[in-house]
Amino acid sequence: MPLVVMCGLPCSGKSRRTEQLQKYFMENCGRKVHVVCEDALGVQKNDTYADSQKEKDVRGALKAEVERKLNKEDVVILDSLNYIKGYRYELFCLIKHVQTPHCLVYCLTSEEISKSWNAERDVVKQYSPEIFDALVMRFECPDSRNRWDNPLFSIQKEDSLPFEAIRDALFYRKAPPPNQSTQSQPLSSTNFLYELDRVTQDVLTAIFNAQKTSVPGELVAVPGTDEKISL
Repeated sequence: MPLVVMCGLPCSGKSRRTEQLQKYFMENCGRKVHVVCEDALGVQKNDTYADSQKEKDVRGALKAEVERKLNKEDVVILDSLNYIKGYRYELFCLIKHVQTPHCLVYCLTSEEISKSWNAERDVVKQYSPEIFDALVMRFECPDSRNRWDNPLFSIQKEDSLPFEAIRDALFYRKAPPPNQSTQSQPLSSTNFLYELDRVTQDVLTAIFNAQKTSVPGELVAVPGTDEKISL
């Protein structure tokens, strides 16, 4: 069913909002909710975000987990930074392929507050100052004018989540139509060449036999069809 993509600076309240959404969907909509996050994958954040290849591998693993969880009934919430617009576009292509709606929840928390919340965490869960500042610098803010960032719900620290609006965006809105790039192409028959050769030989044989007995202008039946050709 639908996908909720969380987005925001490190320690901006994404996991807290995820818990609120999960509780709402389960209690008010009777939906099973799957939360996909870095912690479930055992990601060491400082080590991962200091290495571009490791970070790319983690994004790939999160996307693969989302794809596995998406189905016709359940809600999937991706609780991660999701700070790269190209990655958000990849997720958009994924939901187009599955043909399910999605929305983006942007925790619009200031850098100062996010930094203070990071300092309040257990030491083992904190982002190092260098990694935190680097992620803030690299953050690409969502823009509702982009179809992959729409519908967009921007939530300030003191705001309550617009549960009903998010519900309507996920359950009462049509999924974006798939396009050629997100649809699987039909597989060709494994014996296509054999069948093509056999049919061609049948047609040629019929023509050669007709040439021996027919006169010019006579109609000859094409094997396997109702068509006739004139010699």
